[in-house]
Amino acid sequence: MWRNGRLPGTSRAGGLRRTDGDGRRAKGSRSRRVSLFLQQVLNGLTLGSVYSLVALGLTLVYGILHIPNFSHGALFTAGAYAAFFVSGTLGANYWVALAAAALVTAALAVVCERLVFSRLRDSPPLHDMIAAIGLLLLIEAIAHAIWGADFRRLAPPYPGILRIAGTVLPIQRALIIAGAIGLMVALHLFLTRTVTGSTIVAMAQNREGASLVGIDLARVSMITFAISGALAAVAAVLFVPISLIFPTMGNLVILKAFVIIILGGMGSVPGAILGGMIIGFAESFGAFYISTDLKDLIAFAALVLILSVRPQGLFPSAAR
Repeated sequence: MWRNGRLPGTSRAGGLRRTDGDGRRAKGSRSRRVSLFLQQVLNGLTLGSVYSLVALGLTLVYGILHIPNFSHGALFTAGAYAAFFVSGTLGANYWVALAAAALVTAALAVVCERLVFSRLRDSPPLHDMIAAIGLLLLIEAIAHAIWGADFRRLAPPYPGILRIAGTVLPIQRALIIAGAIGLMVALHLFLTRTVTGSTIVAMAQNREGASLVGIDLARVSMITFAISGALAAVAAVLFVPISLIFPTMGNLVILKAFVIIILGGMGSVPGAILGGMIIGFAESFGAFYISTDLKDLIAFAALVLILSVRPQGLFPSAAR
């Protein structure tokens, strides 16, 4: 029916008038896009937190040894299995399992340093790299012999979810983010506010000079390896409730950790944190907006892209 010389639903200019239903649909579409974007931000924070914790331990060891410690991925695996054993076999709760895994893995890292790396201190760097790869394969073989190749799971301590601005965040992911931030702050305070932390920084900056002023290289190396192992274990125990446990789970993680420390600058603690976040966000957004099949390639593509612009890494002044 004609009304005032116009068809219903048209404006005076003759165009179609936007109805309330169209507005609601457009608003709902924008809201969904924002919600999906925020979801990827939270996923990126989760992945970046795990990667940063692993890379922090790796870059601390690099500062002492000046070699890439390939066995660091095995410490990630060992921490996950230690927590699985304490929780599944001994019946302890999640937090006891996390603390036990950190202690066991820290002790394992110190044993590796005392029995292997300290004896190769005056050897060519290639020997340390070969020994690190050997340790990686050995620890993976032990895990395979004890638990087999089957996938294992560690139940999350709090299986619920949080809703933030229409975005779903599992409590375990919130624990990962909060735990990683807390450990990063604690590590920063330890390295900058304590005498022991200062000796680690001094040794990383100039090992010969630190030895000349009386710093005990063996003691600093053991402390550094213990911290590195504990960080790897905590990262693994925080991550496995949303993932799986298997003997080779540390291989891809350690490859990405190397990408991160190269990206951030070899030996740079801030670079390890920033690099981990960059890789985490790149994987999260790339998997959602491009393809999940390419998720693991995105880290290496990001490395090539950033190093083509900054070959020295993001924090070259801290790298050695």
